Amino acid sequence: MAAEHAHDAHDYHRGEMDIHEQAATYSLFGKLTKWGSLITAVAILWLTLWFCTSAGFLGSTVTSIVALVIGIWVLRERKGAH
Repeated sequence: MAAEHAHDAHDYHRGEMDIHEQAATYSLFGKLTKWGSLITAVAILWLTLWFCTSAGFLGSTVTSIVALVIGIWVLRERKGAH
């Protein structure tokens, strides 16, 4: 049995494994984290301004929409990047 494991170790060649699925999963996780964080931050901003300040519903909504637009602009995928 030990001889079988020793043989398997010699079959591995660095850089020859197809990693497209792992790369796609990593990319998806990064995008979900990025956009989920933006949505969470905007929601917290909106709720905080609405309930904890005198901005009211309209003021907190306008401010949150502005923050959302800025966040989308900053986090968007740029052409020519990787």
